[in-house]
Amino acid sequence: MWRKPAEVKPSSKPSDVPATSVPVPSKPEPPKAAFQPEPPVTVSVPVLSAPPARPAAIPDAPGMSRITSGLKIRGEMSGSSDLYIDGETQGKIQLGEARVTVGPNGRVQADIDAREINIEGTVKGNLKARESVRLGPSSQMEGSVLTPRIGIDDGARLRGKVEMTRPDDTPKPSKTERATNSGNLRPMASRSESE
Repeated sequence: MWRKPAEVKPSSKPSDVPATSVPVPSKPEPPKAAFQPEPPVTVSVPVLSAPPARPAAIPDAPGMSRITSGLKIRGEMSGSSDLYIDGETQGKIQLGEARVTVGPNGRVQADIDAREINIEGTVKGNLKARESVRLGPSSQMEGSVLTPRIGIDDGARLRGKVEMTRPDDTPKPSKTERATNSGNLRPMASRSESE
């Protein structure tokens, strides 16, 4: 059994005995291990977040018409210059030889007929493009699309019908146009093979 060594208590009375130093047994140190892991180091790393989303810049092309956010247009639009819509539009848009771009804030309830159509916002209506239609990642489209080329980015929403045409296709004449044109034709005499 282990016994606690007797401790020398200092007396409160001064003694006549001269003070001498008495060796005090020290506690044995535990043996050092061959490998001692160091305490974990905490490193603070700044978290970089994505910069705040900026509103998309309005394309700046010479001769481009703009309907900016805050504007509401109702009616029929036609012309030959490119059009950027970032506001609200209702009606019909006919720009056969131009580009129509609906920006991220654009809200369009109209049929659009143009050379090229780019959608980043919301469109309810039919699209007819001579060259191409592109639906951006934030676009929402409801209606039919008639074009030779279409691009649909991830995240785009399309509800409707897509019909692809050939770039060199011209519209076929309707039955009434064929009937009208056939009145100008005269029958030709058929030739026999013996002639």
